[in-house]
Amino acid sequence: MQDENKNLVIILLVLALFTGATIELSEGSTIMGVILFIIAAILISRMKLKGTEGLQSSRNFMLIGGFIVAADLIFNYVNSSELGTLDSMVFFLGISLIAMGTGKKDLKQLGEFGFYISSVFTGLYLIFYSFFGHFNIDFLHLFDHYFVLMPTVAFIKMFGIPIEIIATETVILYGAEPMTIVIGGPCSGLYSMFLLIGIVAGYSRIEKMDMKKTFGLLGFAVLIAYIANLIRVLILYITAYLYGMDVMMVVHTHIGWMIFAVTAGGIMYIINRK
Repeated sequence: MQDENKNLVIILLVLALFTGATIELSEGSTIMGVILFIIAAILISRMKLKGTEGLQSSRNFMLIGGFIVAADLIFNYVNSSELGTLDSMVFFLGISLIAMGTGKKDLKQLGEFGFYISSVFTGLYLIFYSFFGHFNIDFLHLFDHYFVLMPTVAFIKMFGIPIEIIATETVILYGAEPMTIVIGGPCSGLYSMFLLIGIVAGYSRIEKMDMKKTFGLLGFAVLIAYIANLIRVLILYITAYLYGMDVMMVVHTHIGWMIFAVTAGGIMYIINRK
């Protein structure tokens, strides 16, 4: 029981750090994102998980992981592009495979958990952002409009804040001056949702949880991420209205992953207690 409680605390911390790292890398400070990833990786190595006992070292894992890391770095260098959300997760996938191929227990444990997180996130990202985009499936814009923009605008109007929708993902907020705010891309909350699904799926697989409990936790993960993102968008509206766009952009960079981590951590703690 003591190990389970210790695992829970570490999982909640990892949840916060990985979410923060992903958002910082895509929207904020790259250095901060890397630091958060490193701290999360160290914490994962402190977990006592069941599923890592039978892992054997394998050069194949290390070769595949090394190839993925090198390919990602070369691709970004050739295209002179900056490290983005997908790049960071692909890079993390490669590092996880390298760790799985070592002969050290702590590194294998770190690698397996990281593999599940990064592969689930990468797979979902490719489906929703690359595959849907390639076939002109307008899911993302419709999701942003009907499930993020409309409910948050309706809620904020209840407090007398003047705001109106002018496009699928765009609103005008009338504060000290009219401000145009675009709610799309990372503001949809899908990044946090993918990440939390990966964490739950990885922990479930390693801890040999039954399918019913796993799907229940995944359902809660999606709900948690959705509610947390709505709260985040509401805070951005209020900040812009009271303090202007410059302050809102600072808050935009950092507040999302903090709210998400606290909300998700609280609900996961309640689930574990029950």
